[in-house]
Amino acid sequence: MKLWDKGFSIDKKIENFTVGNDREIDIHIAKYDIQASLAHAIMLESIGILNSDELDKLKSGLNKLLEKIDRGEFVIENQFEDVHSKIEFELTKQLGEVGKKIHTARSRNDQVLVALQLYYKENLQEVKTKVKSLFDVLLDIADTHKDKLLPGYTHLQVAMPSSFGLWFSAYAELLIDDVYMLNAVSKIANQNPLGSAAGYGSSFPIDRDVTTKELNFSTLKYNVVAAQLSRGKSERAIASVLGGLCNTLGRFAMDICLYMSQNFDFITFPDELTTGSSIMPHKKNPDVFELIRGKCNKIQALHTEMLLITNNLPSGYHRDFQLLKENMINAFEDVKDILDIFNFSIQQIIVKDIDLNDEKYKYLFTVDSINNLVVDGLSFREAYQKVGSQVQAGTYKPDSNKQHSHIGSIGNLGLDEIRNKFPK
Repeated sequence: MKLWDKGFSIDKKIENFTVGNDREIDIHIAKYDIQASLAHAIMLESIGILNSDELDKLKSGLNKLLEKIDRGEFVIENQFEDVHSKIEFELTKQLGEVGKKIHTARSRNDQVLVALQLYYKENLQEVKTKVKSLFDVLLDIADTHKDKLLPGYTHLQVAMPSSFGLWFSAYAELLIDDVYMLNAVSKIANQNPLGSAAGYGSSFPIDRDVTTKELNFSTLKYNVVAAQLSRGKSERAIASVLGGLCNTLGRFAMDICLYMSQNFDFITFPDELTTGSSIMPHKKNPDVFELIRGKCNKIQALHTEMLLITNNLPSGYHRDFQLLKENMINAFEDVKDILDIFNFSIQQIIVKDIDLNDEKYKYLFTVDSINNLVVDGLSFREAYQKVGSQVQAGTYKPDSNKQHSHIGSIGNLGLDEIRNKFPK
């Protein structure tokens, strides 16, 4: 069944190519299409297109389909082009002529658009909730390890002393910036496009305020052409924000892979969180974080894909937009999985003691030595030159009584202040 069926068949090759794998992908937006159909039916009754009895029947039929989706029993068979044609078929099968009235005053274009907006809106909130869980965990771990020394590196060279508390809380605070962006793009998704039909509105006296209220959108997209033009624009904005979040998570995952290697040996994980080698029995690999890194890089590429698919398309609907749906939905599902597994795994991290007697750390405290000389009365430039000369001559030795003063000064991480910064 096709919503545009006019009594003739198209070539099977053309049908397979144009439908693609919409049937599989549309399962993710099925419940949102039903929510939008319920709101649309309520609106149609409010303007006299449907009577109260017809509305009650449509509500009953749509709610039965919603229950079927919730039970995981909803299937889009091969004879249906997409979720929209499947739902209308089921309504007509249940209710007869009443089911055929549900499409009045709307197009498949605004059907798809509103279902996707609802999907984006809900999933952006779900991502934010999962980010908050990870954020809280990182701050708790930071507090536990706030005084535990971690050698800081610049240019991948030993630089200055830091702490595990700083490392964990640094990524927690970066997540706040990602949530600022999630909130911003949520405003874009929180606009109702239903009623724009094929992009040029409807000659029926529809009341778009009704559907906006029923679907809990904060506002509507007033200009119907703008509503149609928003398809692609929303995806580009959301892909950019998901990519920014994944940049944070991917860099953190890279740190973990690096710090777990024998050359750093700062952290480890329980055996059950790692994998091994088929020929090297000593291997303990951080495959989870390598996959997080790879998946995050893949999601960061999504914005470019969305941009290139939609770049310079003229006004109105084009079938190119169908290609946005699959990878956007897959990205959301992957981001949620990444946040879940990151949260699960990071709670089991094992922080190791650092052996400061290791030769590679002999210059870790040069800056502290300079600062101590400044406190004793030397100018910074003189102190820098003095310590620098000692390093060059190979005579530098840190002051063992003062070398931990830096860690003491950074132990106060402002964790409460960071926690209070997290956006609503």
